[in-house]
Amino acid sequence: MTSVGLSQASIIVDTALAKGRETACDPLTVVVLDAGGHVVAVKREDGSGIMRFEVAFGKAWGALGMGFGSRGYVERAKVNPAFVNALMAASGGRVVPVPSGVLIRDKAGHVVGAVGISGDTSDRDEVCAVAGIKAIGLTPDTGGAKA
Repeated sequence: MTSVGLSQASIIVDTALAKGRETACDPLTVVVLDAGGHVVAVKREDGSGIMRFEVAFGKAWGALGMGFGSRGYVERAKVNPAFVNALMAASGGRVVPVPSGVLIRDKAGHVVGAVGISGDTSDRDEVCAVAGIKAIGLTPDTGGAKA
């Protein structure tokens, strides 16, 4: 597999939204990108704010661009605060450096896409992204410590 496809992306989105309803999240917007950073699927729940697509896209796009889930920005910013400023400048402000930009890895560990979610807290958004990726039998990479 070189990239996540539409049928997989649809399952990710629907599962993530179902997890959001199950956990009483605020209305979510879910974006799935392929390995090249192109939008494969997106859904915005009724009541999800008008900027949520841009935030969700920025989380996923930043994870792909850096090669680690966006939770990794939190730890890197603690060690090197200038890192996030440089990243924002280099990306033209497109990267959203907070949790819930989750890489999708295939069974061999290759990155095949990313999910970004916005609508609730970043931690709760991330739980929904992880559920979506696991639903298709692939591995979520949040960028955080391995469990």
